[in-house]
Amino acid sequence: MKHKLREAPVKWKLVAAFAGFTLAMLALLWTFQVVLLDQFYKGIKTRDINAAADTLVRSVSSSISSTELDEQVQSIAARNELCVYITRMQNLTTPIASADTLPNCRIHRMSPIELARLYLAAAENGGTYVERSVNTPGFVVEGDGFRFFVPKQDEIESLILVRVIQQTDGNDLILYLNSTISPVDATVRTLQVQLLFVTAIMIVVSLILSLILSRRLALPIARINETAKQFAKGNYDVRFDGKGYREISELNSTLNYTAKELSKAEGLRRELLANISHDLRTPLTMIIGYSEMMRDIPSENTPENIQVVIDEASRLTRLVNDLLDLSKLQAGVQELTVIRLNLTEMINGILLRYAKLTEQDGYQIVTEVAPDIWVDADESKLSQVIYNLINNAVNYTGSDKKITVRLFRKGEAARVEIVDTGIGIPVDQIDAVWERYYKIDRNHKRAAVGTGLGLSIVKNVLELHKAAYGVDSIVGKGSTFWFELPLSSEKA
Repeated sequence: MKHKLREAPVKWKLVAAFAGFTLAMLALLWTFQVVLLDQFYKGIKTRDINAAADTLVRSVSSSISSTELDEQVQSIAARNELCVYITRMQNLTTPIASADTLPNCRIHRMSPIELARLYLAAAENGGTYVERSVNTPGFVVEGDGFRFFVPKQDEIESLILVRVIQQTDGNDLILYLNSTISPVDATVRTLQVQLLFVTAIMIVVSLILSLILSRRLALPIARINETAKQFAKGNYDVRFDGKGYREISELNSTLNYTAKELSKAEGLRRELLANISHDLRTPLTMIIGYSEMMRDIPSENTPENIQVVIDEASRLTRLVNDLLDLSKLQAGVQELTVIRLNLTEMINGILLRYAKLTEQDGYQIVTEVAPDIWVDADESKLSQVIYNLINNAVNYTGSDKKITVRLFRKGEAARVEIVDTGIGIPVDQIDAVWERYYKIDRNHKRAAVGTGLGLSIVKNVLELHKAAYGVDSIVGKGSTFWFELPLSSEKA
């Protein structure tokens, strides 16, 4: 049952919540207006008679004239619907002040014996005594030769409060206050009828409102859910367009962005598989072809053919190594071995290895390297970054085959720039060049030294170093790939 309720549609959950709230409010209303009405009424009457007694005690204790006291007693009695009788212990039947405002006042009809009993009870109870009793009011019918009492059906509860004000001469002052608590049965019955109508109206209205609100709340979510089902099946062209609330709009934007990025990632994945398949198949085909030729034709077993096999195997090894390096970097399992590194010497050493490329293929590598620049970095991974950036420049430089490598101080950082004179990168594609196998010109053929993963490796290594990096490019004039590392704080 709990499992079914947990999986119930949001529409019916909202209806149930709204209905539950309405029923709870109605239950509170019934409880306070019907069940607890009598207790609240009695509590208020008791509080009022106690407050009136406190006021009278202060008035009697102060030196005021009998006229002023009588006026105050009449005012308090009328305001609180009380009977008041103030007298002295030695003469209970002679009041000092009195107010008889109730039709069935008990204290004004008591005998001296009853008044004395109440006084003694108050004296024994620390000066205050409260007595509750039930009166059955009615009226007398008289005629020739007969007289009888006709009671009313409702019983009236009488509340008598006695306060003793001790005097130094022993003739204590006694306050008698009498209030009646009328039965609330008729009021309760009236409220019950009203609440029955109110309850019926509120239930109907709450059901209608809950259905309308739940529909408005649930409909956008239902639309998003239906679209998400298509999205889960691999349809990344869907559009989430649920409307109605700010949170729904924000969710739509998030899901639309997710769909766009997943569509982009799916395209890159397919392109990656196609490129890797091509780059793996080409060297494997060359290796197998040349190996079979040398096996079948002994005269073809020449150093040149063996060198082709070695070169293609090396190319295949570079591709596999780059893939492994990239997967480790993206998985976050690669750790840096940071040392204090002379970046100037490392770059100069790398450029020496390009001397053969400069001689054989006519490339012109211009170096602008500042002396003695030290940084804290992983030497192996940083050299991989510089190799990949230079190889990228070799692949994409212009017909003049000119490449510029710069190293200089920029504030508190060492900045490395690799400049080519190639076709450049359009502004809207600059961020994409760091993706695997991304090509500015789809018809461009990479040089043999590249695997298509170099810039992606550069990005991940530099982010692992928390280095700033980027590319500045002008279409038709070339590109400048750069990165910055903080200068080492230690002295050389």
